[in-house]
Amino acid sequence: MILSGHEIENQLGKNIVIAPFDPARLNPNSYNLSLHDELIVYEEVVLDMRKPNRLRRVHIPPQGLVLNPNQIYLGRTAERTETRGFIPMIEGRSSIGRLGLFVHVTAGFGDIGFCGYWTLEMFAVQPIRVYAGVPICQIFYHEIRGTYTEYCSDKYQNNTDTQPSLLFKELNPECLNDPQRQLPFGIESSRE
Repeated sequence: MILSGHEIENQLGKNIVIAPFDPARLNPNSYNLSLHDELIVYEEVVLDMRKPNRLRRVHIPPQGLVLNPNQIYLGRTAERTETRGFIPMIEGRSSIGRLGLFVHVTAGFGDIGFCGYWTLEMFAVQPIRVYAGVPICQIFYHEIRGTYTEYCSDKYQNNTDTQPSLLFKELNPECLNDPQRQLPFGIESSRE
């Protein structure tokens, strides 16, 4: 069962945190989350699952930033969320989808207990100009049956920024105990 917008609001501060929260973004059964002002792009021609890939940060200026097709852009929500006792999920807004912009490739499914910002795997069908602060996706909540264990991850839980893939930590367990190998290398900032 999916929570209504009224129930999402009722659960705020109890089992659901959305910060900052704007009542105008509450929908009948979801809440609109907005795009942060920075994106990450991979600089590798071939991405490697077994290692951290080089990244570049790109600032979204006030006049917007054009996303090109056949390129993955990692963004994040401006809002931080926490969820207890419900399964959080995100989906792109239909108005965004009608412009040919996918806001997640596969990772719209969240876990009970997730705390942090949602990383968006943005992919454009054709060139599109995006703007920081635009309501880009919606979060909604499912009830769950049965006992459960809350989400706990050394990779993504309690993140404070956009998260590139950290799959290499699973594929190379030795990275978990080596601080030099935990963070993606080559992150450069760009104010394009």
